[in-house]
Amino acid sequence: MKPAALLLVTVAAAFSQQAPIEGNPKAAIRVIIYEDLQCPDCAVFRSMLDETLLPRFKSAVAFEHRDFPLAKHVWARKAAIAARYFATVSPGVSLEFRRVTMAHIQDIGKDGFDAHLEAFARAHQIDPAKVTAALSDAKLAAEVESDYRDGVARGVAHTPTVLVDGEPFIESFPVEDVVKSIERALQSTRP
Repeated sequence: MKPAALLLVTVAAAFSQQAPIEGNPKAAIRVIIYEDLQCPDCAVFRSMLDETLLPRFKSAVAFEHRDFPLAKHVWARKAAIAARYFATVSPGVSLEFRRVTMAHIQDIGKDGFDAHLEAFARAHQIDPAKVTAALSDAKLAAEVESDYRDGVARGVAHTPTVLVDGEPFIESFPVEDVVKSIERALQSTRP
């Protein structure tokens, strides 16, 4: 394959697997969130996002979710793949799955993910057998792996890692610090 053709294939592949975005997808300011759906610190950040950041910045900022399932979490990778499957049904359902899963990490526990996944699918009139089959989908797994590799290339090792205009916030941090960083980024884009 010629270099120009390879570049076109690579660009097309990058655009085919768009990351889930909340807020304004056309915004100049992007907050990139590397998350593990089984991570308690990610669940805390998810609350910050829902309670403070989205209500305040959703029209001016794109909050872009990237999957970074940690090996120590037994069902995090399956959850990331399931979220990717739900995105093929509806981006809104995928985002809701991420939100609900993180809100119920303690209830799901170490062994309850399959029951959680089935209940979520049924509640959204999605065939649980199709969702379970999707957990073996190589394309969806490759999308998760691509996010993970991208994170590693950026130096991500812990979740959540949140990048606000390149400024990292790692694991546990006050929402006020993220707000200030977003405000600085927004100020820098104003004429």
